[in-house]
Amino acid sequence: MTTPTPIPLGYPGAQPFATASYPGLAGRVVLNTGAGSGIGRAMAHAFARHGARLMLLDIDQAALEQTCAQLQQAFPGVEVDIVQASIADDEAVERACAATEARFGRIDILLNNAGISMNKPSLELTPAEWRRAIDIDLSGVFYCAQAAGRRMASQGGGVILSTASIWGLSSSANRLAYCAAKAGVVSLTKCLAAEWAQHRIRVNAICPGYTHTALMDDLMARGVINGAELCGKTPMNRLGRPEEMAEAALYLASDAAAFITGHALVSDGGWLAQGY
Repeated sequence: MTTPTPIPLGYPGAQPFATASYPGLAGRVVLNTGAGSGIGRAMAHAFARHGARLMLLDIDQAALEQTCAQLQQAFPGVEVDIVQASIADDEAVERACAATEARFGRIDILLNNAGISMNKPSLELTPAEWRRAIDIDLSGVFYCAQAAGRRMASQGGGVILSTASIWGLSSSANRLAYCAAKAGVVSLTKCLAAEWAQHRIRVNAICPGYTHTALMDDLMARGVINGAELCGKTPMNRLGRPEEMAEAALYLASDAAAFITGHALVSDGGWLAQGY
């Protein structure tokens, strides 16, 4: 059997991608962390397309301003604001949630996107690097969920959607801190879903596979990962699109998923099914 030639970065020959429409998202207030780039930015565009009101959060002020300008150009009249903060700082997270509430009156949807990569042999991983990965990729997700969840409980409900990873459901050499943090996000999602259902708060996660973002470009440029090799190991023979992850987020945040909570939705082109 002939192995198909990998599609390294583009998508020629890929199955058609079509967006869906979720009218109930219009007017919802969305706090979107990590909105300055990658999947977080794609989610900002997707929710703006549906008429949501957006508070964009990122540690990178310039990236935030760029995302905001893109939304204002693409969606005239969009209600959007920005707040610069590190999600690893629980007090900064609380201030960001308070700013969102002050600006829009409530928080209906939290998109817990902000995160970092950490690819390094475990024998070389420093305590500072371990703490940084856990502080941002796990503790920061909890800080945001708790601060937003308190407001959602008092207002009668809401939706929390965290971006985990295929490495939260599997494991890999040289990714100890990242895998541990993302597995924690999946567990956190299930625990909060069970606990907060009584408050009408749905809590889910998406687990992207390898997705073509600026972060991926940087990792490939530094030789940390091999894009063509990753495509060859993916049954669908390509990287994912940020827009495809955003589409999954739209569904899980919408009323169409009203009975779904505690779920980790995988969007990986078949990577986990293949067994890697």
